[in-house]
Amino acid sequence: MPVVIYDPVYEQHVRTERDRQFPNNRDEVWDGVLVMPPMPNNDHQFVVTDLALAFASAVDRSAGDRVLAGANVSDRDAGWVNNYREPDVLVYLAGNRAKNAGTHWVGGPDLAVEIVSPGEDPRQKLAFYAKVSTREVLIVDRDPWALELYQLRGGALVHAGTSDAANPAVLASGVLPLTFQLRPAAPRPTVLVTHTADGRTWSA
Repeated sequence: MPVVIYDPVYEQHVRTERDRQFPNNRDEVWDGVLVMPPMPNNDHQFVVTDLALAFASAVDRSAGDRVLAGANVSDRDAGWVNNYREPDVLVYLAGNRAKNAGTHWVGGPDLAVEIVSPGEDPRQKLAFYAKVSTREVLIVDRDPWALELYQLRGGALVHAGTSDAANPAVLASGVLPLTFQLRPAAPRPTVLVTHTADGRTWSA
């Protein structure tokens, strides 16, 4: 269950101990509130790697397109540590006006992927992602497995489709020449990524 700590002494103790035990944690800060998501398990990271590889194959990196497996995204340059999110996979195309500030990006990616871990709901981040002009968000839920695609329309990220076991719809990205579909497989479903121009496929 979530825990809110108001005691500043104990807060510092918790932060120090977490940094000691998990030096590469994926914590975020939402408007000054520290959010500690669950540590990603191996399957989580397999999906991250496979999607990042698929995206990297579909963009033009020589032209400046960038694909990252995790990065800090903020709405500000100075004081960014007081408000940032860290998607699992990010795509910044060459024409994106976001600033690469080294430690973080000021402005949203063209495409962000959020892979759901137990106890978290990345849909709570959609308002922030819309605020920083993220054009598209793909949520990969794993209990039960489902894909949800959100696209930026009129300043808000709106639901553009779901692909799950009951309805394995093909979801078309508006950012990359790719589609996403949940496909049955063992021991778990897979995310099928298809290139719309040349038919190449990847599984995550």
